[in-house]
Amino acid sequence: MASLDQIIDDFTFLDDWEDRYRYVIELGKALPELAEEKRTSENKVIGCASQVWLVTHTTGDPENPIMSFEGDSDAHIVRGLVAIVLATYSGKPASEIAALDAFDIFSKIGLVENLSSQRSNGLRSMVKRIREEAKVRAAA
Repeated sequence: MASLDQIIDDFTFLDDWEDRYRYVIELGKALPELAEEKRTSENKVIGCASQVWLVTHTTGDPENPIMSFEGDSDAHIVRGLVAIVLATYSGKPASEIAALDAFDIFSKIGLVENLSSQRSNGLRSMVKRIREEAKVRAAA
């Protein structure tokens, strides 16, 4: 899976939105499949037009655990957006995740303005869910 720095570099290199769109789809294709038993209603992200599942894992200090995520979608472009969200948040402490608004990053690379409002809302729903989980875990 590509790192966030790699994704940002690649977006900077690609001028044309069509090329960026294809790149997002490629990121989605590289995303590992989510096991069928993890495609549950509890893991489903509410607010996405496509079906999206996110699974949270924590390790380390219970006061501020390191959080990592698995995710998947039934739509190619959304799967790519899931990959970008996972690259943004996975492997960070809960307190850092709670404070990190991925939309600042997404705006810098020109991702948000080229998405349909439905996809943009779905992206917001993914980010909101991850940050809310992080806030709960950082406060535990």
